[in-house]
Amino acid sequence: MRLSRAVLTAAVVSLTAAGLPASATAAPAVPERSVTDVVPAPVSAKADPRGDFRLTPATVITAGRGAGQVADYLRGLLRPATGYPLPVVPHAAGLPAISLELGHDPRIGTEGYRLKVARDGVTLKANTADGLFEGVQSLRQLLPSAIEAKRVQHRAWTVAGGTILDYPRFAERGAMLDVARHFFRPDQVKLYIDQIAQYKVNTLHLHLADDQGWRIEIKSWPKLATVGGRTAVDGDPGGYYTQAQYRDIVAYAASRHITVIPEIDMPGHTNAAQSTYAELNCDGKAVPPRTDTEVGYSSLCISSPITYRFVEDVVRELAALTPGPFLHIGGDEAHSTPPADYLAFERKVQPIVAKYGKKVTGWHEIAKSVPPVSAVPQYWDFGGSNPDVAAAAARGNKILMSPANYAYLDMKYTPQTPLGQDWAALIEVKDGYGWDPAALVDGVGESQVAGVEAPLWTETIRTSDDIEYMAFPRLPGIAEIGWSPKATHDWEAYRARLAKQAPRWVAQGIDFYRSPQVDWK
Repeated sequence: MRLSRAVLTAAVVSLTAAGLPASATAAPAVPERSVTDVVPAPVSAKADPRGDFRLTPATVITAGRGAGQVADYLRGLLRPATGYPLPVVPHAAGLPAISLELGHDPRIGTEGYRLKVARDGVTLKANTADGLFEGVQSLRQLLPSAIEAKRVQHRAWTVAGGTILDYPRFAERGAMLDVARHFFRPDQVKLYIDQIAQYKVNTLHLHLADDQGWRIEIKSWPKLATVGGRTAVDGDPGGYYTQAQYRDIVAYAASRHITVIPEIDMPGHTNAAQSTYAELNCDGKAVPPRTDTEVGYSSLCISSPITYRFVEDVVRELAALTPGPFLHIGGDEAHSTPPADYLAFERKVQPIVAKYGKKVTGWHEIAKSVPPVSAVPQYWDFGGSNPDVAAAAARGNKILMSPANYAYLDMKYTPQTPLGQDWAALIEVKDGYGWDPAALVDGVGESQVAGVEAPLWTETIRTSDDIEYMAFPRLPGIAEIGWSPKATHDWEAYRARLAKQAPRWVAQGIDFYRSPQVDWK
């Protein structure tokens, strides 16, 4: 909207009359933040202590063409705690401004940005709206942590001065949420989306079906959700997303510049489907529901034509609901599927995914099937030698790195951690930060890595607080591994920057683990 200077001045007077500061009256505090403190670490950052910018009720947000959605998002971030109007306008008209601009800078690619904070204003430039959005995540960290509060805070609002030039190391920085072992409502998924977006995570992998529950409505097989969705680990309540709810989650993620990747795990991890539809079993008899946490016992009937009608129906409906380019077809721990049958299944199913306009991603076992080079195997093992994955990389497949012993957020921090598992490792904060995606698997170097993803399996996870406790503070470190240049990777420097995130998480209500490895502020 376009507001006149007179209207803006009137807004300042109104705020002052209501008891909100038209400008800071308290003595300025020492800045909590510097451009050199940002997580993930930028490509380059230079602080300018004399260039701090002060937000006031007169500040506006200017949005160039194509920048309006990000500008509105930024306004939504800043208004609750400041109480300032911060209108989004096309031109500053001489008022102090945060300016968002699209342009062309070959250095920064599609997600990079340039940020300059000076006394007379803030300028954020990018080549795309995605880049502007990632720049906003850095900008919010340059404000006091109280900016994350949901109610008006009476204080000075100073943006730390300086310049940042930034762009990602890898194209994909993901988080996975298992909603099959325990179901999480749409509002809980949206909360997690907001939490991961601030660390420049750009994909959300939803594990929608497993032995313990089916979580997405499939209209051609309706009982998958209504019956297969009733169960969860330990007999806890189940649940499922209607197609409308799933579309809403996907749209919400898109508003945070995050692409949803849905997963239907197969040919194993399929007990919820096989207990619901008897015809998915080779003997035509439904198997009992399972709410334990064993793996590797289930398998679709590889020789049955009904299996592929089922797969095609699920893929067709899920592809129509999902605008992103990938569908995840699982493929892990199919111990009850003979190797020849596994290969036969993959070679039938992968073309079905392509038929409906999507690219295949799956756990790294799919590499055995020689998938098309557009496919992205997701590596979940412990690193070292894996000839199938190395061969896929040599053929041209990009590999997504999610090593269980470093990146699995459901692993306990210590033996005393009340949640999680320890079959892969105990992963303290330093451990989760202490690996390099380009040096993890023999034969898979920098150019062959698609990115990183932090999975959160939910056998022991039941609430949003549980999610937060296991994800924070480890997820920001994995996000930094995916975003920041390798040259910036330094534990001592990182732990100091990470400590400064704690007040922000407190303001957001995030229930995080206060690792003794970090000197929390």
